[in-house]
Amino acid sequence: MRTSKIFVTVDAVIFRKSTDYELLLIKRKNEPFKDCWALPGGFVDENEDLKVAAIRELDEETQIKVTDLEQIGAFGTPFRDPRGHMISVAYFGTVPSDTVAIAADDAKEIGWFAVKDLPKLAFDHLDIVTLTLQKIKL
Repeated sequence: MRTSKIFVTVDAVIFRKSTDYELLLIKRKNEPFKDCWALPGGFVDENEDLKVAAIRELDEETQIKVTDLEQIGAFGTPFRDPRGHMISVAYFGTVPSDTVAIAADDAKEIGWFAVKDLPKLAFDHLDIVTLTLQKIKL
């Protein structure tokens, strides 16, 4: 019997409404993709619910506390992460326009970006954001 080497992660796609919708991104503190913009997220802990993991990771990296997020989908294309085979379950939420995020944990910096003017994103995060926008029709 082989032991699986597939890991599960979560990503949070968080929008706030200003003049237009803005997407919350973190600048990664560590490799892979150090100093690149990415969605807040990370590994699911053993015996942790997926949604709970997404809420926890969002809080740990941005200090934004939410009580609920909506699942968008799963992303598991091999080699999407150079560390190995990672399957990410993406979650979506909105926060009030006056929400302030503070970089913490694995986040070096925080940015709110206009949906129509996003920087280059790490991993396959542009695919995740694109699918989220198609599903929620902002």
